[in-house]
Amino acid sequence: MNLLEDLRWRGLLSQSTDETALQEALKKPITLYIGFDPTAPSLHVGNLVVLLVLRRFQLAGHNPIALVGGATGLVGDPSGRNEERTLNSGDTVAEWVAKIRTQVSTFLDFEKGPNKAQVVNNLDWTSPLSAIEFLRDIGKHFSVNQMLAKDSVSSRLEAGGISYTEFSYQVLQSLDFLELYRRYECTLQLGGSDQWGNIVAGLDLIRRVEGGSGHALTIPLLTKSDGSKFGKTASGSIWLDASMTSPYAFFQYWLNTDDKDVVKFLKVFSFKSHEEIAELERAHEANPGLREAHRALARELTSLVHSPEISERVEEAAKALFGQGDLAALDEATLSGALSELPRVSVKSGDEIPSWVDLLSATGVVDSKSAARRIVKEGGAYLNNAKVESEDFKLQKSDFLCGKYALLRKGKRDLAAVELI
Repeated sequence: MNLLEDLRWRGLLSQSTDETALQEALKKPITLYIGFDPTAPSLHVGNLVVLLVLRRFQLAGHNPIALVGGATGLVGDPSGRNEERTLNSGDTVAEWVAKIRTQVSTFLDFEKGPNKAQVVNNLDWTSPLSAIEFLRDIGKHFSVNQMLAKDSVSSRLEAGGISYTEFSYQVLQSLDFLELYRRYECTLQLGGSDQWGNIVAGLDLIRRVEGGSGHALTIPLLTKSDGSKFGKTASGSIWLDASMTSPYAFFQYWLNTDDKDVVKFLKVFSFKSHEEIAELERAHEANPGLREAHRALARELTSLVHSPEISERVEEAAKALFGQGDLAALDEATLSGALSELPRVSVKSGDEIPSWVDLLSATGVVDSKSAARRIVKEGGAYLNNAKVESEDFKLQKSDFLCGKYALLRKGKRDLAAVELI
């Protein structure tokens, strides 16, 4: 199966300008790119969809460029938005560019072979342009009528209007494709399906200015079977930066994938073969309770984004939280990440530490102290996975793991954390 057929099988092929011509071009190594705007200090799992497609192209022998939008990030992409984006300062955007540049570098190979990857910043060729040069040399090739017809612009006009700043985003993105065509003979741009109009505009600019040609390929925007937004939880977006989404929470996000989505997500995100994914699908259908497919997805993605060692540690932490491993063996960073999503209460180190009953009640896991006492009487109370026998049991400083955290458990599944501050 060739690369485009594999992408279609995985649900990663939405639109192409001329698939037959692209198929022919891919018989030899080509240079291609994807752009990422610094709208936050980190990429999120939605960005991972297209970033891993870029990785698939490199593994197939092609030359990938990851573009970080130091210029376009200062302007704001109107795609998928009903209102103007809040503009960040130049210093903030520059800081985020540096962070995202480092992030994307972990997914591509910059060292080996003739098709090593590159990371570029579009501010490098945009900032030297004067306003007059930009308008005369680039702007004159764009028809306002055609720009108004683009979905990202027309939807904003219907919603109430769009500034000239965001209206010009398409011209800047097109300039990126032109510059990469000139500098690196880049002939393919990848992007989400909402970027189709911008990518095609770049191809038209290449034709008008250089008399050249290229290709566009878009990837469907990923959705969940229940209609909820992919990559979002009650606590917010799932980020690739460990300081913004802990590796434990990242692992749990994939582990908790809906049964209806797990095979689809394996196809989109995993680098397992078709046969391996089919085997996981059969195992899942035979015994969904074992969650083999979910664990395979969580392990591979956590290993890819963080590291195999961290993936193993957070999986052990998950077992330890429910009494299937040694809590005391966890390092502070892993333990902190594992407890970060739990209901919690803080105790000052100089104060008297309350009883187990008082602490569980304070976390909100139960609605009263009498309910907490009843749990102790029924034998369902645990501190750091050790059974609590007395309603009057009080924690000691020695009970705090890493000198900082204690785990309360009600029955088999309900957890809460106590932090010594």
